[in-house]
Amino acid sequence: MDNAVRARRAARDALADIEPERLREVLRDRLADASMTPSVLTLVSATALDAAVDADPLAERAAGVQLIYEGLRLTRTLAHDEPWAEGEGEAARRADLDILAADVLVSRGFYLLARTETADRAVEVVRAFGRNQTRRREADADRTALDRALEADVFALAVAAGTTAVDVDPGEDLLDYAADLAREFEGDLPPPDTALPETAADRILALAGGDAPSAADP
Repeated sequence: MDNAVRARRAARDALADIEPERLREVLRDRLADASMTPSVLTLVSATALDAAVDADPLAERAAGVQLIYEGLRLTRTLAHDEPWAEGEGEAARRADLDILAADVLVSRGFYLLARTETADRAVEVVRAFGRNQTRRREADADRTALDRALEADVFALAVAAGTTAVDVDPGEDLLDYAADLAREFEGDLPPPDTALPETAADRILALAGGDAPSAADP
């Protein structure tokens, strides 16, 4: 099964018990249109180090990373668009449901990562997101950099969730590599086959093993 398909299925399965149905539809629609890059990066980070890793627990970790990202990404969109500014119209009513969906996404993501080695890192991702969105209101803020910090933090979380699934602690070089991958993009993340280079697994293996390729290497 393709990594993106496996990741999307795991994320949807994690939300299968959410009620009411209207909220579950919003969550499903969100995942249907989402780039699965964070969760695929989790899968790649684990399988690069151990091809025989247990697939089900790994898929749960990948789903946890993806759901946290989707929840925070939705929160960021709502904060920027301010759909309530025009009063109690249809956009505001939809935004009320979206806010609830964002909370559910993040909380379910936390639940999936709660008993993993990356639980504290996941909490810090959310805290950093809140700090950055607050700083974004300052007059001299670099809003683009502050927004893109979410993707950088989530990519680092994805790598950590994957490597620790096979009992490997990610070093700073590997975490920096993951964060730098995210900073290459503007706007919405592209799909995994575009966002992640073909060399990603090899780089992860090398950096996790302490034998990083030189800067001149492709």
